[in-house]
Amino acid sequence: MKELRTARLLLRQWRPGDLEAFAQLNADPEVMRYFPAPLSREASDDMADRCKALIAQRGWGFWAAEELATGEFVGFIGLHTPAAELPFSPCVEVGWRLLRSRWGMGLATEGATASLNFAFQTLNLAEVVSFTSIHNLKSAAVMQRLGMKRDERTFAHPSVPHDHWLSEHSVYRLSAPRQSV
Repeated sequence: MKELRTARLLLRQWRPGDLEAFAQLNADPEVMRYFPAPLSREASDDMADRCKALIAQRGWGFWAAEELATGEFVGFIGLHTPAAELPFSPCVEVGWRLLRSRWGMGLATEGATASLNFAFQTLNLAEVVSFTSIHNLKSAAVMQRLGMKRDERTFAHPSVPHDHWLSEHSVYRLSAPRQSV
């Protein structure tokens, strides 16, 4: 199983001690503003268990993000193969979800950059995507800072009711850097 280290973060396998902080993060209405609903403790634990199992199986995934300076769990950052049938499936996405107290510090960009480097250099992926509700301007700004380019067309996320205000999503893409010969 691969761990990624940045200047301020350790992206690692999930631990039992992460579950309480992850449940608080997923119950925060502001963190979950661009998702259909906050998660219950059970749903949060299930998500962490799925993340842990996928990392154990593949060696990568949505890693638990630990702040190096404090040793605190601050959320997740990493790569994932979406289960939903998206218009651009199959794909690998880069994503993140951080405690509100860690917003605006550049941690999502830092961890996602390390994840993208892993995707291109270790997994040899040709492209990585990221997607969010068209209303989630903060996540879109991170995607842009990562060098990702937005598709002109939006799509209705199949896991969100079609008439829900969060249904319309934009997708951002980043291709692997070209290798010089």
